[in-house]
Amino acid sequence: MLALRLPAEIEERLDALAKAMGRSKSYYAREAILLHLEDLEDIYLAEQRLIDHREGRGETVSMEEMRQRVGLED
Repeated sequence: MLALRLPAEIEERLDALAKAMGRSKSYYAREAILLHLEDLEDIYLAEQRLIDHREGRGETVSMEEMRQRVGLED
């Protein structure tokens, strides 16, 4: 279960959408979360990898080596 407070303007927009489309506000809130959750996870992972790289952890490879690894050799 999740409860959240939204700014009045967002709440009004969500309410109007739900009424216009005949769906619940919860439906549209859930859809928005599902659509953006993967992007947020990717951002977090990229930030962690950048921190690791800056601190000398993790592997780095040249573009040429990466092309070979994925079979994109010229």
